[in-house]
Amino acid sequence: MKILALDSSGLVASVAVVSDDNLIGEYTINYKKTHSQTLLPMLDEVAKMTELDLKTIDFIAVSAGPGSFTGLRIGSATAKGLAMALDKQIVSVPTVDALAYNLWGSADVVCPLMDARRQQTYTGLYDFTDGRMNTILPQCVVMIEEIVDQINELGRRVIFLGDGVDVFRDYINEHVKVDYDFAPAMCNKQRASAVACLGQVLYEQGRAENAADHKPEYLRLSQAERERQEKERDFRISAKIPRRDRRTRFSHEMYKPAWKTSHYGPTNQDRQTRCSPVVPSQTRTAIGAAHQSSGPAQRNHS
Repeated sequence: MKILALDSSGLVASVAVVSDDNLIGEYTINYKKTHSQTLLPMLDEVAKMTELDLKTIDFIAVSAGPGSFTGLRIGSATAKGLAMALDKQIVSVPTVDALAYNLWGSADVVCPLMDARRQQTYTGLYDFTDGRMNTILPQCVVMIEEIVDQINELGRRVIFLGDGVDVFRDYINEHVKVDYDFAPAMCNKQRASAVACLGQVLYEQGRAENAADHKPEYLRLSQAERERQEKERDFRISAKIPRRDRRTRFSHEMYKPAWKTSHYGPTNQDRQTRCSPVVPSQTRTAIGAAHQSSGPAQRNHS
């Protein structure tokens, strides 16, 4: 069985080809470039170096999320495009599960940590028995203190891995009460070879899908979707305000004072502007001419 695997769910971009339990080639890069720049050139390079005919692959395994929204979309679009062109199926591999699969056979509990921002992490808890991976806690997005509390309650030695380790290392050192360790560099980030191996397990379970049916699994709403929901919520709240109250509020806004107000109230100039009568210019001219012609007032001594 020949598998093409892709992972662009996080900071790492990775492409691998696995054939009959042998890793034929893998290209992994963890550098400050967008996956739209790296993923297809990496795939092309792996295909050239391994003399891979893409038509000979059995299916495409792709890291389906959670993770970076942009990265997941790039990986998903690449997998779907290839699958449609080659008439192949896709196996959607949970990102956190594949990350844990890097430590296959570990005697300790495996806890992947991916930085989800705002003190949240994409995480889960796994262990390995009888040659298979068991899920203690399915992949989820939680606050870092929540997963640490569950680890402490579990009471077993834990190995942490993932890009979230650098973000939460200080918190882990301060709050984790059980024995723990951090995975070394060669297996502490996403690898497409792990996606391929776990993808083969899922494929044998009948979990392949057509390209048209594949979509990423984000686990939470994007920022744009959250902002839209907040606007819709505010609109529903305003719609519940009685019409009379809305009309009163509107009339107050219509008839606000025209002068500007400082921090300490209207200025003297504002008060004069507000209180002085509005006199037409022609009337002011006539009044001024009358005052000039009458001259100063004469006192009557009689």
